[in-house]
Amino acid sequence: MFVRPTNPISHRLARVAFILASVAAVIVAAPGPLHRFVGLDVEAAIAVFRYGFYMAVAGVALGLATIIPSRPGDRRRGFVAAFLAIVIGVATSWVPLRWFLQAHSLPAINDITTDTTNPPPLVATLPLRRGAPNPPAYPPANAPLQKAAFPDIEPLVLAVPPAEAFRRVDQAAQALGWDIVARAPAEGRLEAISTSKWFGFRDDIVVRIRPQGAGSRIDIRSKSRIGQSDLGGNAERIRAFLVRVKAET
Repeated sequence: MFVRPTNPISHRLARVAFILASVAAVIVAAPGPLHRFVGLDVEAAIAVFRYGFYMAVAGVALGLATIIPSRPGDRRRGFVAAFLAIVIGVATSWVPLRWFLQAHSLPAINDITTDTTNPPPLVATLPLRRGAPNPPAYPPANAPLQKAAFPDIEPLVLAVPPAEAFRRVDQAAQALGWDIVARAPAEGRLEAISTSKWFGFRDDIVVRIRPQGAGSRIDIRSKSRIGQSDLGGNAERIRAFLVRVKAET
Protein backbone atom coordinates (compact mmCIF):
# COMPACT_ATOMS: atom_id res chain seq x y z
CA MET A 1 0.00 0.00 0.00
CA PHE A 2 1.31 3.43 -0.94
CA VAL A 3 1.80 5.83 2.00
CA ARG A 4 1.99 9.53 1.22
CA PRO A 5 5.14 11.01 2.72
CA THR A 6 4.75 13.74 5.30
CA ASN A 7 6.86 16.76 5.99
CA PRO A 8 7.83 16.69 9.68
CA ILE A 9 9.85 19.93 9.41
CA SER A 10 6.82 21.79 8.05
CA HIS A 11 4.68 20.36 10.86
CA ARG A 12 7.14 21.50 13.50
CA LEU A 13 7.31 24.99 12.02
CA ALA A 14 3.51 25.14 11.92
CA ARG A 15 3.40 24.30 15.62
CA VAL A 16 6.03 26.97 16.28
CA ALA A 17 3.86 29.46 14.37
CA PHE A 18 0.85 28.50 16.49
CA ILE A 19 2.85 28.90 19.71
CA LEU A 20 4.20 32.28 18.57
CA ALA A 21 0.72 33.56 17.74
CA SER A 22 -0.78 32.26 21.00
CA VAL A 23 1.97 33.76 23.16
CA ALA A 24 1.64 37.02 21.21
CA ALA A 25 -2.08 37.13 22.03
CA VAL A 26 -1.27 36.88 25.74
CA ILE A 27 1.47 39.52 25.48
CA VAL A 28 -0.79 41.99 23.65
CA ALA A 29 -3.61 41.48 26.15
CA ALA A 30 -1.39 41.70 29.26
CA PRO A 31 -0.14 45.35 29.26
CA GLY A 32 -3.58 46.79 30.00
CA PRO A 33 -4.23 44.81 33.21
CA LEU A 34 -0.56 45.12 34.22
CA HIS A 35 -0.75 48.91 33.97
CA ARG A 36 -4.19 49.20 35.53
CA PHE A 37 -3.89 46.77 38.43
CA VAL A 38 -0.15 46.28 38.99
CA GLY A 39 1.07 49.77 38.19
CA LEU A 40 3.35 48.92 35.28
CA ASP A 41 4.74 52.14 33.79
CA VAL A 42 2.78 53.17 30.74
CA GLU A 43 5.89 53.37 28.54
CA ALA A 44 6.88 49.84 29.56
CA ALA A 45 3.31 48.67 28.93
CA ILE A 46 3.36 50.13 25.42
CA ALA A 47 6.75 48.50 24.78
CA VAL A 48 5.35 45.10 25.79
CA PHE A 49 2.34 45.80 23.56
CA ARG A 50 4.65 46.57 20.63
CA TYR A 51 6.72 43.40 21.02
CA GLY A 52 3.53 41.36 21.20
CA PHE A 53 2.59 42.82 17.82
CA TYR A 54 5.96 41.86 16.35
CA MET A 55 5.55 38.31 17.64
CA ALA A 56 2.02 38.08 16.21
CA VAL A 57 3.27 39.18 12.80
CA ALA A 58 6.04 36.57 12.99
CA GLY A 59 3.45 33.92 13.83
CA VAL A 60 1.32 34.91 10.83
CA ALA A 61 4.32 34.93 8.48
CA LEU A 62 5.48 31.50 9.63
CA GLY A 63 1.92 30.19 9.44
CA LEU A 64 1.60 31.36 5.85
CA ALA A 65 4.96 29.83 4.99
CA THR A 66 3.94 26.44 6.36
CA ILE A 67 0.28 26.28 5.34
CA ILE A 68 0.94 26.48 1.60
CA PRO A 69 3.02 23.29 1.22
CA SER A 70 0.79 21.34 3.63
CA ARG A 71 -1.28 18.73 1.84
CA PRO A 72 -4.93 17.89 2.60
CA GLY A 73 -3.89 14.57 4.10
CA ASP A 74 -1.68 16.38 6.61
CA ARG A 75 -4.43 18.64 8.01
CA ARG A 76 -4.39 17.18 11.50
CA ARG A 77 -0.71 17.96 11.83
CA GLY A 78 0.54 20.99 9.98
CA PHE A 79 -2.45 22.55 8.28
CA VAL A 80 -4.61 23.13 11.35
CA ALA A 81 -1.73 24.52 13.41
CA ALA A 82 -0.70 26.88 10.61
CA PHE A 83 -4.29 27.97 10.02
CA LEU A 84 -4.85 28.72 13.71
CA ALA A 85 -1.55 30.61 13.84
CA ILE A 86 -2.73 32.86 11.00
CA VAL A 87 -6.17 33.47 12.52
CA ILE A 88 -4.85 34.16 16.03
CA GLY A 89 -1.94 36.23 14.74
CA VAL A 90 -4.12 38.44 12.52
CA ALA A 91 -6.67 38.99 15.29
CA THR A 92 -3.90 39.78 17.78
CA SER A 93 -2.02 42.19 15.53
CA TRP A 94 -5.14 44.09 14.47
CA VAL A 95 -5.48 46.17 17.67
CA PRO A 96 -1.84 47.38 17.73
CA LEU A 97 -2.00 48.00 14.00
CA ARG A 98 -5.19 50.05 14.37
CA TRP A 99 -3.55 52.11 17.14
CA PHE A 100 -0.51 52.68 14.92
CA LEU A 101 -2.64 53.82 11.98
CA GLN A 102 -4.68 56.15 14.21
CA ALA A 103 -1.52 57.62 15.73
CA HIS A 104 -0.24 58.49 12.25
CA SER A 105 -3.53 59.76 10.84
CA LEU A 106 -4.63 61.94 13.78
CA PRO A 107 -2.90 64.92 15.42
CA ALA A 108 -0.95 64.29 18.63
CA ILE A 109 -3.40 66.07 20.93
CA ASN A 110 -5.16 64.91 24.08
CA ASP A 111 -7.52 67.78 24.93
CA ILE A 112 -10.74 68.20 22.91
CA THR A 113 -13.48 70.78 23.44
CA THR A 114 -16.48 72.24 21.67
CA ASP A 115 -15.23 75.74 22.57
CA THR A 116 -11.58 76.20 21.63
CA THR A 117 -11.74 79.96 22.25
CA ASN A 118 -12.98 79.70 25.83
CA PRO A 119 -12.81 76.04 26.85
CA PRO A 120 -14.64 74.98 30.03
CA PRO A 121 -12.08 74.94 32.88
CA LEU A 122 -11.47 71.91 35.08
CA VAL A 123 -12.53 72.66 38.65
CA ALA A 124 -13.49 69.61 40.72
CA THR A 125 -11.23 67.30 38.72
CA LEU A 126 -8.27 69.65 38.98
CA PRO A 127 -6.93 68.28 42.32
CA LEU A 128 -7.54 64.73 41.08
CA ARG A 129 -5.01 65.32 38.31
CA ARG A 130 -2.16 65.91 40.76
CA GLY A 131 0.95 64.22 39.35
CA ALA A 132 -0.58 63.68 35.90
CA PRO A 133 1.94 64.25 33.07
CA ASN A 134 -0.49 66.36 31.04
CA PRO A 135 -1.02 69.88 32.49
CA PRO A 136 -4.67 70.90 33.07
CA ALA A 137 -4.61 74.05 30.90
CA TYR A 138 -5.96 73.85 27.37
CA PRO A 139 -3.07 74.27 24.88
CA PRO A 140 -3.93 77.08 22.42
CA ALA A 141 -1.98 75.25 19.71
CA ASN A 142 -4.61 72.49 19.88
CA ALA A 143 -7.35 74.62 18.35
CA PRO A 144 -6.29 74.56 14.65
CA LEU A 145 -5.26 70.92 14.89
CA GLN A 146 -8.59 69.95 16.41
CA LYS A 147 -10.62 71.93 13.89
CA ALA A 148 -8.75 70.29 11.01
CA ALA A 149 -9.11 66.75 12.37
CA PHE A 150 -12.53 66.99 14.03
CA PRO A 151 -14.54 69.78 12.35
CA ASP A 152 -17.81 68.25 13.62
CA ILE A 153 -16.97 68.90 17.29
CA GLU A 154 -19.17 71.92 17.94
CA PRO A 155 -21.35 73.31 20.76
CA LEU A 156 -24.86 71.92 21.15
CA VAL A 157 -27.75 74.39 21.34
CA LEU A 158 -31.04 73.14 22.80
CA ALA A 159 -34.38 74.93 22.78
CA VAL A 160 -34.82 74.32 26.52
CA PRO A 161 -33.89 76.37 29.59
CA PRO A 162 -30.55 75.71 31.35
CA ALA A 163 -32.17 73.73 34.18
CA GLU A 164 -33.68 71.27 31.72
CA ALA A 165 -30.44 71.16 29.72
CA PHE A 166 -28.53 70.31 32.90
CA ARG A 167 -30.95 67.47 33.64
CA ARG A 168 -30.39 66.01 30.18
CA VAL A 169 -26.63 66.40 30.52
CA ASP A 170 -26.71 64.58 33.85
CA GLN A 171 -28.78 61.73 32.44
CA ALA A 172 -26.48 61.40 29.41
CA ALA A 173 -23.36 61.29 31.60
CA GLN A 174 -24.88 58.56 33.75
CA ALA A 175 -26.02 56.57 30.72
CA LEU A 176 -22.49 56.66 29.32
CA GLY A 177 -21.12 55.21 32.55
CA TRP A 178 -19.05 58.22 33.59
CA ASP A 179 -18.01 58.65 37.21
CA ILE A 180 -19.61 61.99 38.07
CA VAL A 181 -17.50 63.92 40.58
CA ALA A 182 -19.32 67.27 40.62
CA ARG A 183 -22.84 68.54 39.92
CA ALA A 184 -23.21 72.32 40.08
CA PRO A 185 -26.51 73.21 38.36
CA ALA A 186 -26.41 76.78 39.67
CA GLU A 187 -23.09 77.25 37.88
CA GLY A 188 -24.17 75.22 34.87
CA ARG A 189 -21.28 72.78 35.36
CA LEU A 190 -20.96 69.01 35.55
CA GLU A 191 -17.63 67.19 35.89
CA ALA A 192 -16.87 63.52 35.48
CA ILE A 193 -14.15 60.96 34.87
CA SER A 194 -14.13 58.31 32.18
CA THR A 195 -11.92 55.27 32.81
CA SER A 196 -10.98 52.98 29.92
CA LYS A 197 -11.80 49.34 30.51
CA TRP A 198 -8.51 47.89 29.26
CA PHE A 199 -5.65 50.13 30.40
CA GLY A 200 -7.62 52.04 33.00
CA PHE A 201 -6.63 55.40 31.50
CA ARG A 202 -8.55 58.25 33.14
CA ASP A 203 -9.83 61.22 31.16
CA ASP A 204 -11.39 64.24 32.85
CA ILE A 205 -14.60 65.73 31.50
CA VAL A 206 -16.28 69.06 32.18
CA VAL A 207 -19.63 70.13 30.73
CA ARG A 208 -20.76 73.74 30.77
CA ILE A 209 -24.37 74.89 30.29
CA ARG A 210 -25.12 78.54 29.53
CA PRO A 211 -28.30 80.34 28.52
CA GLN A 212 -28.46 81.30 24.86
CA GLY A 213 -31.53 83.23 23.84
CA ALA A 214 -34.58 81.27 24.95
CA GLY A 215 -32.55 78.06 25.03
CA SER A 216 -29.22 76.73 26.24
CA ARG A 217 -25.75 76.22 24.86
CA ILE A 218 -23.83 73.13 25.95
CA ASP A 219 -20.06 72.94 25.74
CA ILE A 220 -17.96 69.97 26.75
CA ARG A 221 -14.27 69.35 27.20
CA SER A 222 -12.56 65.97 27.54
CA LYS A 223 -8.87 65.79 28.51
CA SER A 224 -6.52 62.83 28.99
CA ARG A 225 -4.27 62.70 32.04
CA ILE A 226 -1.47 60.84 30.27
CA GLY A 227 -0.34 60.33 26.70
CA GLN A 228 0.65 62.80 24.02
CA SER A 229 -2.07 61.52 21.70
CA ASP A 230 -5.51 60.23 22.66
CA LEU A 231 -5.90 58.38 19.33
CA GLY A 232 -9.22 60.16 18.79
CA GLY A 233 -10.71 58.86 22.03
CA ASN A 234 -11.74 62.22 23.46
CA ALA A 235 -13.42 63.27 20.22
CA GLU A 236 -15.35 59.99 20.09
CA ARG A 237 -16.44 60.51 23.70
CA ILE A 238 -17.72 64.01 22.96
CA ARG A 239 -19.60 62.80 19.88
CA ALA A 240 -21.27 60.02 21.86
CA PHE A 241 -22.21 62.48 24.61
CA LEU A 242 -23.75 65.04 22.25
CA VAL A 243 -25.77 62.35 20.49
CA ARG A 244 -26.98 61.08 23.84
CA VAL A 245 -27.99 64.53 25.08
CA LYS A 246 -30.01 65.10 21.90
CA ALA A 247 -31.81 61.82 22.50
CA GLU A 248 -32.71 62.64 26.11
CA THR A 249 -36.25 63.92 26.68
